[in-house]
Formats: sequence, structure tokens, C-alpha cells
Amino acid sequence: MPRRFLTVEDLVRSNAREIHVDDDTLVTPQAQEWARQKGISIVNGPGGYTEPAPDRGPDAARASQSLPHLPEPVDASMGSGIVVTAAGKNRPGVLGEVTGAIGQFGGNVLDVSQKMVEGYFHMVLMVELQPGANVALVKQTLECLGGPDDYVVRVMHERVFRFMHRI
Repeated sequence: MPRRFLTVEDLVRSNAREIHVDDDTLVTPQAQEWARQKGISIVNGPGGYTEPAPDRGPDAARASQSLPHLPEPVDASMGSGIVVTAAGKNRPGVLGEVTGAIGQFGGNVLDVSQKMVEGYFHMVLMVELQPGANVALVKQTLECLGGPDDYVVRVMHERVFRFMHRI
């Protein structure tokens, strides 16, 4: 059965103070933050909401053994690179908000690409994090920026990005 997602838009439409979801439902970071701000409880078990285990897909085991050209898994002592993308309505301060959040974690922006089209922007930042940085926390923090009517941020590890964009 395909995995379900709960988004901010779902929460707005429900207009409820408590939302019950299935055990395998993923609640987006933006929805979790919005629910926290609005005092909405998201529940999938006795202790509230627990994120389900990641679904790596049916080919995960085979792919990890059959793709020897990929680098070894990231060691916690090594720096981690991430790719941050943001898109949405343009307004003053968006770049400052995103880079400020990156700076809170000691991140170093290596490259920035930004494009504006009729009041909307799209930017991509290549970021190097300090050795031992908590990539999951950085991702969660950045992806909670903006909002449904402002802009959306997505973060992925550079290894995932490079693998997705190989020829």
C-alpha cells in the first residue's frame, strides 16, 4: 500500500484540534511545525505522533551492493554537504532567512544560484556543514522555513543529489 502524507493544507482543511493518522502516515515537517504553532495534536499511537520507519524501496539492498562507484557512507567525523533548494513568492529577506538558518549550524555556503521570474524565485545553495553536524536537524529546521503561502525549502544530502542527477 502506498505511503500517505499529511501536509499543512490537510490540517487547514480539517479544522480539527486533534488529527488521528495511520501508523505509516508521514507528517511533513511543515505540517508538524504548523500544528505545534496552532495547538493541534497529531496522533498515531499512545504517545502522540511517531514518525514511521523510512521506506527504502524494494531495491534498496541490491542497490547498496551493486553500485560500487558510490562513495562510502558518510562518516560522522567528516563534513557533510547538502543541497538546499527554495522556491516561492519573492519578498525581501528570503535569502537572509535561509542563509541565517544555515549559519546557525555553522554551515558554509559554497555556491548559490538564484533565478527570478515574474515575482517568483528559485534558488539552489550548495552548503558544507561542519564535521559531526546533525544533518537531520539542519534539514528539519530549514524545511520549516517559509510556509504554504510564502516559499518552500527542500534539503537533501549531496550524495543523494549527485546520485539522482547522474547520467
